[in-house]
Amino acid sequence: MSTLPPPKVKKAPEDSLESKVYTMVEMFKEYIPTPSDRNRLSYCLFKYLNGEGDAPKILLKTSKINYEGISKEELAKKLDEELMKIK
Repeated sequence: MSTLPPPKVKKAPEDSLESKVYTMVEMFKEYIPTPSDRNRLSYCLFKYLNGEGDAPKILLKTSKINYEGISKEELAKKLDEELMKIK
């Protein structure tokens, strides 16, 4: 039995909306310490900006993002402010 190499990942261009969202969420590393939670939040926010998902306040509750050192309302407010800069 042999192990196959992992699939190659094609990086999104730096100026794409997806890249901007993932970079923005990385700024909240102190509040969302788990990388998989940050990736999940980034994906959900990207879908939100494309008109397919929920607002940050709802996302923090429904996607079960673990955050610490900040209230849900305050984190949602900060996310909203940063998203306005991206749009």
